[in-house]
Amino acid sequence: MINPNKLEQMLQRPVHFDIDKALRRGWELFTSNPGMFIAFFLVIIAISAGATWFLEDFAGIVSIFVTPALTAGFYLAANRVSREEPLEFNHFFDGFKFWFPVIVVNLVVGILTVLGIIALIIPGIYLAVAYSFAMPFVLFAGLEFWTSMEFSRKLITKIWWRFFAFLLLLLVINLVGLLFLGVGLLVTGPVSYLAIYAAFEDLTGDYLVEDDGTVNLPHAPEA
Repeated sequence: MINPNKLEQMLQRPVHFDIDKALRRGWELFTSNPGMFIAFFLVIIAISAGATWFLEDFAGIVSIFVTPALTAGFYLAANRVSREEPLEFNHFFDGFKFWFPVIVVNLVVGILTVLGIIALIIPGIYLAVAYSFAMPFVLFAGLEFWTSMEFSRKLITKIWWRFFAFLLLLLVINLVGLLFLGVGLLVTGPVSYLAIYAAFEDLTGDYLVEDDGTVNLPHAPEA
């Protein structure tokens, strides 16, 4: 686990977020192995579609208990590519090794965001953006869910409007992908995940360093 005191130092420094850099890095990660990223994205689509078709009203169970681990798989795969390690298709399912913590953080973030939207809408939007790094902090800093959420919120709040614009841009890019008979989404979807990972790595990489100098290794989270 990364020492939280080291991460506190991160919150004391000025933060500059380069949207173009995150997008370009996300694209670079994607083009390192586009076939695998597209194939895994198709797996996610197939699981979601299958749940809707077969489970109908209970499809939300998959969103709660399966989708978070699949999302984590994108981040873990991106981390392997970033560290120039071999990437095999089974690595995309490593998110299930973090099954419980990523489900908890995803569920709590979702509940708080919905409550914020019910309250006044604006608080919900703020939290939805501010908690974007909650899962990566769980994966790469080994922190429990609430500490991960708070580090994410405090870090992104320093650049909230710029990060909000970044997420809106990703939304527009994916909508454009849908216009091409949905085929474009097979590229824009994975690139979006990878761009968010790239943004996380850019903003936190200097502080996610082990004592031996290794950077951004996945950690077994605290209980």
